[in-house]
Amino acid sequence: MDKVLSQKSAAQYLHPQIDPFDQRMVDVGDGHNIYMEQSGNPNGAPVVVLHGGPGGGCSPAMRRYFDPRHYRVILFDQRGCGRSRPHASVVDNTTWHLVRDIETIRTLLDIDRWTLFGGSWGATLALIYAQAHPDRVERLVLRGVFLATQAELAWFYGGGAGKFWPETWARFADIIPEDERGDLIAAYGQRLFCGDIPTETRFGRAWSAWENALASMQADGQGGEGPGDYARAFARLENHYFRHGAFLEFDGQIMAHMDRIAHLPGHIVQGRYDMICPPEAAWKLAARWPNAELHMVRNAGHALSEPGISAELVRIMDRLASDAR
Repeated sequence: MDKVLSQKSAAQYLHPQIDPFDQRMVDVGDGHNIYMEQSGNPNGAPVVVLHGGPGGGCSPAMRRYFDPRHYRVILFDQRGCGRSRPHASVVDNTTWHLVRDIETIRTLLDIDRWTLFGGSWGATLALIYAQAHPDRVERLVLRGVFLATQAELAWFYGGGAGKFWPETWARFADIIPEDERGDLIAAYGQRLFCGDIPTETRFGRAWSAWENALASMQADGQGGEGPGDYARAFARLENHYFRHGAFLEFDGQIMAHMDRIAHLPGHIVQGRYDMICPPEAAWKLAARWPNAELHMVRNAGHALSEPGISAELVRIMDRLASDAR
């Protein structure tokens, strides 16, 4: 059933901001050091937050989805992004490296089982990690489902979403010569990895602006222009992962392996008007997952900051905390 909420800002639904009690860089090997932090109750129910992108990085606002009296909240920046180093690097940076990094953090923090909380690419990574390590997962709470299929990539980078935002799509596509527009992921990839930082930054901004422009129901199609170093890292990492099919063994792998986690409880929060990750993927996932609840939020798009999305995620986490008491 679609959830309808009053039009408040996302912040009105969130818990008060708290500071981490632990911040550190974790050496995960291969020359990578990732930023990791803990906040909330050191003895509370552990939940690891998996940010989007790939390449988005975590933010302090992500702590606010959890009651700090109940939850031990673990955030980290995945390889190559945020405060992790080396910045914007795709060397030894694959889905399976990230799964290994999550396990490194879990072992380092002496956590037996934890809740996975992730949106967009973070939902993808949560599903893949859970399928690889189901015995280490308490439950999954997902938002804006992306199953890393070629059909989903074709929708967003092949013109499907562009039919709703033709003027925004034109800015994204027209920067590429016409004879290369048949594969925009590949065309952008050539420029994002050309070795010339100004060129990489220019195309990184265009890549990031296309996604940002469609993230919210309140979007005006402009996308804005964020810091160049962030846009370059975000675009390089996304492009790297998407050019390689998220490093999965075959297209549709996540759905094919749902039997591995069918016994785990899950919650799927999906914006009805998500232009980046259309609701079909969330609906199909729920149909294959007997212990999952699908929460379809009316008047919401893709972004974590959408008021309806934030309200539903906080409601779920608060309910789980109350049930555990």
